[in-house]
Amino acid sequence: MNRDDLIDFVYDEAATIDQMRWDDWLALFHKDGRYWMPLEWQQEDPILQPSLMYEDRLLLTVRVERLAGERTFSQKPKSRCHHLMERPRILSMGEDGGVHRLRTSFIYTETRGDLLERYSGWVSHELVEVDGALQIKLKRIDLINFDAPFSNIQLFI
Repeated sequence: MNRDDLIDFVYDEAATIDQMRWDDWLALFHKDGRYWMPLEWQQEDPILQPSLMYEDRLLLTVRVERLAGERTFSQKPKSRCHHLMERPRILSMGEDGGVHRLRTSFIYTETRGDLLERYSGWVSHELVEVDGALQIKLKRIDLINFDAPFSNIQLFI
């Protein structure tokens, strides 16, 4: 994988969320992949410290099925979102056990009906190659206002 492949992956992953292609998005995760939103600044441990979200592939699958379901009344009308991102910074290109690390600043907007929520911060990706394709081993979202009260985040940042 070259630098452009890594950067394109991050942009394409956000596009699958913005386009609500949930099955395609879920397929980007490694079988042991995690989606993590820490509750504290520079939090190191998602297990022994509380997090806003810490989801494995099974929990992500349940959420995707809920979002795609016709009987999900909390999604009538459906939520929509948009990612506005800086160019991802490559922190490493596989030197650490084959893990590619990237960090991207973002502004994320989520809307449903007449409600509009905005979040900003940094997303970190840890990507691995499996059969020639990149997969997400860890997606970590560090919100700038992590300590603020939040309404329900319906989709995925």
